[in-house]
Amino acid sequence: MPVLTEENRYQLLKLLEQTPSLNQRELAKAMGISLGKTNYCLNALIEKGLIKVANFKRSKTKMNYAYYLTPKGLDEKARVTMQFLKRKQQEYEALVKELEELQKEAALIECSPKGEIP
Repeated sequence: MPVLTEENRYQLLKLLEQTPSLNQRELAKAMGISLGKTNYCLNALIEKGLIKVANFKRSKTKMNYAYYLTPKGLDEKARVTMQFLKRKQQEYEALVKELEELQKEAALIECSPKGEIP
């Protein structure tokens, strides 16, 4: 299973677009993944040219960074957002169908005499 999944890519790009100043620890916590995996994913996005990193100029330690989406990153975010939406919509429709079938099955069980399975 790849480390940088479509879902991880979507989440990272979304979080960084909203709050570029999030540090890796905050990103890891928001995404529910390890700090090491977060670092790996960020480096992969940097290598692909989807995000760029900048130091905060006023930082005393020079260890604070901001992650900005590049134009290519914005395009990629739009693409993965549409894919994510399509997949979630398909999952939703499958779940609705399954719930309808379970409701029919439950209704049959409720209507049958006790102890008998239709």
